[in-house]
Amino acid sequence: MRQASSSEQEHSEEMSPDRESIQQALEKAVNEGRRFTKNGRVATYIPELSKADSEQIGACIKTVKGETYSAGNWRVPFTMQSISKTISLTLALQTAGYDKVFSKVGLEPTGDSFNSIVKLETRTPHPLNPMINAGAIATASCIPGEDPFELYLDLAKKVYLNRTLSINMEVYLSEKRAGMRNRSMAYWMKSENIIEGDPEEALDLYFRMCSVNVTAEDLANWGMVLANDGVDPISGERLAESWIVRIVKTFMVTCGMYDGSGEFAIKAGIPSKSGVGGGILSAVEGRMGIGVFNPSLDLKGNSIGGMHLLEHLSKSLGLHYFAGKTAVSAG
Repeated sequence: MRQASSSEQEHSEEMSPDRESIQQALEKAVNEGRRFTKNGRVATYIPELSKADSEQIGACIKTVKGETYSAGNWRVPFTMQSISKTISLTLALQTAGYDKVFSKVGLEPTGDSFNSIVKLETRTPHPLNPMINAGAIATASCIPGEDPFELYLDLAKKVYLNRTLSINMEVYLSEKRAGMRNRSMAYWMKSENIIEGDPEEALDLYFRMCSVNVTAEDLANWGMVLANDGVDPISGERLAESWIVRIVKTFMVTCGMYDGSGEFAIKAGIPSKSGVGGGILSAVEGRMGIGVFNPSLDLKGNSIGGMHLLEHLSKSLGLHYFAGKTAVSAG
């Protein structure tokens, strides 16, 4: 990473809010998000997810300076769901390579819902990007090895800075039983040779990936690593290659909030990835990672309280990616 000049460092120190003001901003953002939790509903198409409490909301910030801020229900465990796509894409690029992965999945955003199947037949058999379900299943099918889930879980433990991560078996089995739409996508892609192996193996891997339990703190850790170009700023260890991190963060901007990505980019301006378990992973370039949890979803499958929380936090701390030089720096 480029080292800031002495004048830049002095300016940053003058503009940076102190720890108390960041904590206050986070608490206000959580309270702001809480106002909207009743406007959504928890996911029901995976029966086990319907048991979540829609009014729980919390967030955690991890700065690249090693500071931690938290508020609300930030320690409540929930399953990654589509946030797992950031890990599986990282792993697929590491193990299979760029050319292999993007021979199976595209690089373009889509205006359709995350579980849409329509463009697989009407536009191209290749899923448009790795952040929609069809694209994530195709990406998972690229990961080599006898036990790709073990590779995935090991990488997740590293980038989340949590060696205790484990699969939620109840959610996994519920998702596997109910995942007929995902199953139809996989078999369509098999018929078009997008998936080369057994589609049931690709599906099972995808369901397992989605069903790993995390907390808002875990998401904040991964966001911090992404914000720091793939390097853990605490230990100095590189956890993901720079070129892969760049690809993942770009997809987070263009596709990370499904067909709500454009609006969210304008309002919050933070590379983010949501999941129907209620989580949102966010990375503020060079500054911080943010993990958010609220299982109340809007019609597009994004955490409704979480999005309002991030929009409020972005405004109060000046986190928008395209904010001017006078924006407040936080970390």
